[in-house]
Amino acid sequence: MTSSLGTGALRLAQRPRRARHTFVAWVFFAPFAAVFLVFTAVPTISSLIFSLTDLQGIDLRNPFGVDFIGFANYNSLFNNKIFVRAILNTMIFVVVGVPLTMLVGFSLALALNNGIRRLRGPFRTIFYAPVVTNIVAIALIWQYAFNQDGTVNNLLANLGFAGPNWLGDPNLAMPVVILLGIWRNFGTAMLLFLAGLQAIPEDVYEAASIDGAGWWRRIWSISLPLLLPTILLVSVLLSTFYLQVFDEPYLLTGGGPLNSTNSVALYTYQQFGFGNFGLSSAASFVILVLVSVFAIVQFRLLRPRT
Repeated sequence: MTSSLGTGALRLAQRPRRARHTFVAWVFFAPFAAVFLVFTAVPTISSLIFSLTDLQGIDLRNPFGVDFIGFANYNSLFNNKIFVRAILNTMIFVVVGVPLTMLVGFSLALALNNGIRRLRGPFRTIFYAPVVTNIVAIALIWQYAFNQDGTVNNLLANLGFAGPNWLGDPNLAMPVVILLGIWRNFGTAMLLFLAGLQAIPEDVYEAASIDGAGWWRRIWSISLPLLLPTILLVSVLLSTFYLQVFDEPYLLTGGGPLNSTNSVALYTYQQFGFGNFGLSSAASFVILVLVSVFAIVQFRLLRPRT
């Protein structure tokens, strides 16, 4: 009886402390909750509602006068050849761009971690520079370089080859845009892989070397398995970027030629510019579904097994 009374008194004494801790937690959480609500939750819910209506630019004066049309916008999208082509192009961006970006980033991370440690700082800065450089300036330089009379074709002419019209050929424009995406994003992959490699103890590599494991065996059997969480993070980040790719095709080719570089994000922007707000909202939710599906698949395939 005395023990139960003591336990009850202790709980009563702890209640004010718990209430104070709860209040402090909510105070710190409130700014994030407000920002998330205003800039993410409300726009997302509004966009979902708009995607189920025939909202046009002319309806902004009377937004409550629009008609509810259900999934007609989604049906219209998937019956539109341009949008279907944009989805296929976006899949190409992901399937080609993500592995190549990861390969370049991982290779440079290995070089910085093993071969050129003394110059790690300067090289890390140089390789990361494209990530923080203004994309408009980058696109202008790439347009000049891959113009029919640009730097790349001039170099090919000096070697005795006739350079093609890189940005005007539907078969060549896509590789150039993907190359720009790789050049712009490999720095992020490199830094994340480098951080993961530096977290692996040197003793593990030394023990493997003593057992006779060569360089490639150490990479395959030690580095890659221990880097699996980092690989998952980099893969999800890059997939999200390429699924929402907009700047590169918009600034470099405008989605052309013949919609060969058009992406879902660029198509969404174009429809919004045309005043088709309901249709563009539906297209934006297609992007959300694609990002979610890719993230779920990657977490299933790449999550560390315990």
